[in-house]
Amino acid sequence: MSIVLGPNQYGKAETRVVRVYRDTPRHEIRDLNVSTLLRGDFAAAHARGDQANVLPTDSQKNTCFAYAKQKGVGAIEDYALDLARHFVAGIGPVSGARIDVEEYRWERVSVDGRPHPHTFVRAGDDVRTTAVTAEDGGRAWVISGLDGLVVMKTTGSEFHGFLKDRYTTLAETTDRILATSLAARWRYRAWPPPDGWDAAHAAIRQILLERFAEVHSLALQQSLWEMGRAVLEARADVAEIRLSAPNRHHFLADLAPFGLDNPGEVFHAADRPYGLIQCAVQRDDDPAGEAGPAWSGPAAFA
Repeated sequence: MSIVLGPNQYGKAETRVVRVYRDTPRHEIRDLNVSTLLRGDFAAAHARGDQANVLPTDSQKNTCFAYAKQKGVGAIEDYALDLARHFVAGIGPVSGARIDVEEYRWERVSVDGRPHPHTFVRAGDDVRTTAVTAEDGGRAWVISGLDGLVVMKTTGSEFHGFLKDRYTTLAETTDRILATSLAARWRYRAWPPPDGWDAAHAAIRQILLERFAEVHSLALQQSLWEMGRAVLEARADVAEIRLSAPNRHHFLADLAPFGLDNPGEVFHAADRPYGLIQCAVQRDDDPAGEAGPAWSGPAAFA
């Protein structure tokens, strides 16, 4: 029996890159959180501590900053593709690179009804995401997405008819609050999208919101399926979408001790524990193995 080194990767996690465009008095900003992962011939570093093939993570961080200046930051998918291809093509021992980017949204502050040229306020809690993987030979995969999209519907949700055992205490309901903080990731099979990265992201985000609102939900699982299916039906360029939704439970407050009725009006919002529902919605004509290493990120080693 011999012991061998298995899959391995390394990189610089969560480099905060803020790019300010000040070419005119009206400034623009792009606010990013960038993580890099390199894969390749790093066996000697693990087995002998030989760093000859190891590009320091500090160098990877500096590359993120340099590319924000030299290439600029437009759509985060293009920025991530540029970085991934640089590491694969420009660093000899590297055979694959994955770049994860989160983008935080800012809106311009208005003063006396006029947009201020250089003052901004953070817009919402959800962030735009992308994960780009590139390999030798020029092959690349693009995943776009969003995280932290907090949504709630105050009716139009049920949960009943579920399996019960000796430990079940949950009451069935035909009218409940359904709330979640949605994370969604979708893999493009044709890119860039015909309407461009920014417009495609906005369109998919809107589809998810509309379908969440429209579906009379018998379970959060059903809502996720309908949301994912709606995206694939509307977007031929999307191969699959993966959704993760913690159930943000809202429990009816007991006001009876105070002589008060509570017909679904006052709730206690519990942050934990919570149900966690996840699913992938895919096309049956997507070739086996087409996703390649697209979904292999830091979580694969967690």
